Amino acid sequence: MKTGFKEVLFKIRYFFIPYLAVLCACLVIKLLYSKEQIYFAVNGIYNSLFDFLAPYVTDIGDGLSIILLSAILLFFSYRSAFLLASSYLVTSIVAQAIKYSVYSPRPRIYFEDQIDKLRFVKDVYVVGGIQSFPSGHTVTAFSAGVAIAYLIQNKLWGMALLLVAILVGYSRMYLSQHFFEDVTAGSVIGVFVTVAWLSFIDSKKFIKSPRWHRGIIKRWAV
Repeated sequence: MKTGFKEVLFKIRYFFIPYLAVLCACLVIKLLYSKEQIYFAVNGIYNSLFDFLAPYVTDIGDGLSIILLSAILLFFSYRSAFLLASSYLVTSIVAQAIKYSVYSPRPRIYFEDQIDKLRFVKDVYVVGGIQSFPSGHTVTAFSAGVAIAYLIQNKLWGMALLLVAILVGYSRMYLSQHFFEDVTAGSVIGVFVTVAWLSFIDSKKFIKSPRWHRGIIKRWAV
């Protein structure tokens, strides 16, 4: 059956519907509070457990994590590995194009004249620069969440995947690497670009071939 936009949304419904609710809440927060207010609200809530976990959580959104996961999937399904890896590639290109088109200082640069008011996690390098918008880690986390929710058989896992993606986004703010706007925009890019990509690429004839549903292990077993 030909894959379409509606079919992709149906398959990721346990990820997508709660995500829309979260996105609406984020937009309300943005309307009610300023960039600075949101940043300092997040920066002011911390504890030792979050300090320990945040660097590990944020690494989930690193491109290397997706590359490694895609490599593992190659053993079971070439199609799954391709859809996950290509979704990461497409969303990353979109995110990077925006990053280098928009002047957007990261928190350490934006608050340079009041750096003493910022609280940083010990032993975590805080990136400077002017390419803060959007958050690349958040784009990757939400893109991977959508792709995995689409591929996994038990669709209820979509809610857990959404939670992981949200935690990655929050970790980017907690570590003072990004602003709320960067993370929100990153989630939108990760979700909607991935949905569009899956709708397009998974409808192609070549990917319906039985060979694409094999993996390295299945190939050896034949």
